[in-house]
Amino acid sequence: MSGELEQIRESMAAFLNARGVKAVTAWPDGGRSWGDGPAAVVSVRSCQAAGSGIGDYLGRQTDPDSGAELEVYGRRLEVRLGLDLWAAGAGGAERLQAAFDGLLGALRDGEPEGLRIREITCGETEYDRTTGLMVRRVEAKCGAFLYAAAEEGSAFLEFEIRGAWKR
Repeated sequence: MSGELEQIRESMAAFLNARGVKAVTAWPDGGRSWGDGPAAVVSVRSCQAAGSGIGDYLGRQTDPDSGAELEVYGRRLEVRLGLDLWAAGAGGAERLQAAFDGLLGALRDGEPEGLRIREITCGETEYDRTTGLMVRRVEAKCGAFLYAAAEEGSAFLEFEIRGAWKR
């Protein structure tokens, strides 16, 4: 499931960047760099997966392209994403407040495909002695649905994140 969690992190970062909120994923391959100004660092803090049927089996459907009969499997995910805001230099606290306002605006106007945001929480702005940066810890509780399909008797390769269910 690690590939799906990486996809969720990357999807959230791309969503925020497209809406003017500078965002990077935690633990990127080439190291972390975001230049000037505050940035959101997107991480997965926790994930719980629950089956959606017996053995995650949801039923059968017909592939619209090939007409083949497919077996469909799915799992529900509850994901807690860290959207921590970091900033350097003078005025970092004020810039983090403006970045938080922008983050809330971006998430109010939409959600990354396949994620349903249920709750957003944040802490106070603090100075992080280890990094020498100002930080505001932000968390988003999200729901997602993993979906996979395979022709009868064959194995599916991986789950995809699809539209989230409503509660």
